[in-house]
Amino acid sequence: MAAKAPMNNKQRTVAPKSKKTGKLPKSKLRRTFTNLFRLIVIVFLLGVAWIAYVQWKVQVAPNQPLPDQVDVGIVLGASLRMDIPSPGLQERLDLAVNLYKQGKFKQLIVSGGLDHNGSKLTEAEGMRDYLVKQGLPAKSILLEPKATSTYENLLFSKQIMDKQGLVSSIIVTHQFHGSRSLDIAETIGLKQPIVSSTKSEVLFMPYHEARETLAYTKWFLTKMRLKAGV
Repeated sequence: MAAKAPMNNKQRTVAPKSKKTGKLPKSKLRRTFTNLFRLIVIVFLLGVAWIAYVQWKVQVAPNQPLPDQVDVGIVLGASLRMDIPSPGLQERLDLAVNLYKQGKFKQLIVSGGLDHNGSKLTEAEGMRDYLVKQGLPAKSILLEPKATSTYENLLFSKQIMDKQGLVSSIIVTHQFHGSRSLDIAETIGLKQPIVSSTKSEVLFMPYHEARETLAYTKWFLTKMRLKAGV
């Protein structure tokens, strides 16, 4: 067989160079969108699960038997209207009055700072005035006038308790607010805290229950930061 003559440079064919367009191949693009969709679905399902969990906590308030007597009752604040406790706050205060008259505690801490709604009194001062009108002695009421959140309500109230040598407590609030309040109380180190809660006849519950989901989420993140020492 005759040997083939070698090809010269002109006869050599150069393979065409592939052009880089910067675009992902369709298979990679499809996988990227699939993974992104899966991530979105997972986040959505986790969000739904979290909302369901919080709403369960909101609906199922702590059901704790009340001891015969504790050192102090802690009434968690809510808004004033024209320096008078709002109808919702009055429900909490009325529960506190009933517990006081039952002998559950001889001292109260009323906790709440200044509302930014034109009030001249702090929530604590408005709550004290209401309780005095209901027949409770002013000397039995301790004021915590700085708090602007449930976390601060309980943290600052505990500081007062520590200074006064008070240990045991009953936290007074609404049912939808009870689970978060108890979790905060346990986290900040209140000793065996008890929550006594009341249903509301005056609050628009769909709004407050939805708002509690956001508040509980905020508290959960705060709790994680506290545990991490941040």
